[in-house]
Amino acid sequence: MLDTLAVTQQLTAGGVARDQAEVIAKAIRQGVEQGDHVSADQFKAGLAEVRAEVAEVRAQIATLDTRISTQVADVRAELSGLDTRLSTQIAGMRTEVVNVRTRLIRWIVGTVLVTATLTAGILRVIG
Repeated sequence: MLDTLAVTQQLTAGGVARDQAEVIAKAIRQGVEQGDHVSADQFKAGLAEVRAEVAEVRAQIATLDTRISTQVADVRAELSGLDTRLSTQIAGMRTEVVNVRTRLIRWIVGTVLVTATLTAGILRVIG
């Protein structure tokens, strides 16, 4: 039970006017009597519920973290595979470009030689 006289005395000692201290003490007593307070057991039970919910949320976060880590690893593996395939395709394209260049040079040299031979032949016939 709340000792309103002690509350009033403490408030007046702290500089609150006597009539105000009495009103404050009565208001506190009414609040306590109306049962608007929480007992220590109720507080502990509520705290236990909150702790259980926090533990559940932490477990969910850990599960999500594991899922995300797995998905990130999968994406990295897929990107690595794409990188390998692209590197292989690029190397193939470079080889093909070199082959085309070689064939083109051969064709140009052949064309120049045929043209030179024909020109020399024509010049002999004319000359």
